[in-house]
Amino acid sequence: MIQVNIHEAKTNLSQLLSHVSSGEEVIIAKSGNPIARLLPFNKPKSQRQPRLDVGLVEIIGDFNAPLDNELIKEFEG
Repeated sequence: MIQVNIHEAKTNLSQLLSHVSSGEEVIIAKSGNPIARLLPFNKPKSQRQPRLDVGLVEIIGDFNAPLDNELIKEFEG
């Protein structure tokens, strides 16, 4: 892990990104206090595929209907 101040981070961003791309973590600090962290970007292993869950969930017809008062009281405790 590398820690640098803001000025050094601005001055050496390309070099810091090179460290990050090789797997290192870079902490950016202001007056010695960490305020940000640069991490390598990990691309998701697989892309989401739409409609894989078709048929697994059923939305009932009155989904948006108002709740009855008894059920509301249960939630309000």
